[in-house]
Amino acid sequence: MPTVHTLSAPSPWVTRWSHLLTPGCSVLDVACGSGRHLHWFAERGHPVWGVDQNISASTQTVPQAHLTEADIEGGPWPLNGADGPQQFGAVVVTNYLWRPLFPTLLKSVAPGGFLIYETFAAGNETVGRPARPDFLLQPNELLQVCAGMRVIAFENGFVSEPDRFVQRIVAFAPALPGDPNPDRARHVL
Repeated sequence: MPTVHTLSAPSPWVTRWSHLLTPGCSVLDVACGSGRHLHWFAERGHPVWGVDQNISASTQTVPQAHLTEADIEGGPWPLNGADGPQQFGAVVVTNYLWRPLFPTLLKSVAPGGFLIYETFAAGNETVGRPARPDFLLQPNELLQVCAGMRVIAFENGFVSEPDRFVQRIVAFAPALPGDPNPDRARHVL
């Protein structure tokens, strides 16, 4: 039976940086849960894809969403093309961490696209759950993961309401030669 999630507001981190995306580019929400980010990007004219172990009823309320129910920790990556992972103008991940998936996530960001990632970090064990180190990013871990990308924004530390420790990054995948706008991320502050 599918898990039923309540649709909550999109992450302020995601909404803050979503203006960087090329209008109409495709967006993948990994571990999409209730579909809050699918709704956010679809309302802004982006084709959206969501992958989750349990596609919820609220996720299904985005009629134009391409939804894939798959065990992304125990099975193969479900969004593969002939040349590897399907690529998207943006890959969004929030409140989810499965380190073996990092290489696939990076390959899923199209040249000229963005990775927008936010999840729990070390220190969270002092204020609540998750508390296991397997579920907490270590200091600067996302910076290391995104070493081949151009980092636009990075934060690591405590936030309140609710109290938690997070690490978040927005990283730009270098454009390929011949891209008509190869360095649009240079102008972002």
